[in-house]
Amino acid sequence: MHKPRKEMIAETRAKLIAAARHAFGTIGYAQASMDDFTASAGLTRGALYHHFGDKKGLLQAVIAEIDGEMAAHVNEVASRAPTRWQHFVDECTTYIEMALEPEIQRIMFRDGPAVLGDPAQWPNANACIASMTGHLTTLQEEGVVVSSLDPETASRLINGASSQAAQRIANSNDPEATSKKVVTAFKQLLEGLLKKPGPQPN
Repeated sequence: MHKPRKEMIAETRAKLIAAARHAFGTIGYAQASMDDFTASAGLTRGALYHHFGDKKGLLQAVIAEIDGEMAAHVNEVASRAPTRWQHFVDECTTYIEMALEPEIQRIMFRDGPAVLGDPAQWPNANACIASMTGHLTTLQEEGVVVSSLDPETASRLINGASSQAAQRIANSNDPEATSKKVVTAFKQLLEGLLKKPGPQPN
């Protein structure tokens, strides 16, 4: 019995993404050959072009898959935080610390920006900023962060800073040591958003 067309398409896409992800994660985007990973998936170049357009389109699909996994991990870690503020901090720092994982390091924070440009312009960026804006708006309403803060502007600045922080770790000669410095500095920046005791300026 033949599989439904929709199921066959999904399987073909999944095979190509898995093969490309392995190649991009181990030898890098520049060195990865389309023939190599289509062959390892048991498919043709024609299948790749049909589903993804080209190698760059396949990289975008791999990044979308990894990004989804990263978001799930960030949410899982942050969900254990005892306060809303700590939840927000943990979301940001967990994302940055994932730059220590070799596959994520290479694909998301080295090859991704080099091939696809500024991560702030990637399709997932708006959803990330919207989520962050929501958190900051609620924290502001609860009197945790300063009332003069514009949540969306702050979210865009924090998003850019976290992206730069992750890329710095990924491109460092000593990622572990760099990660510690980066996370410490990033937390200090976030603490500047907190409302201090006493009268506050309007």
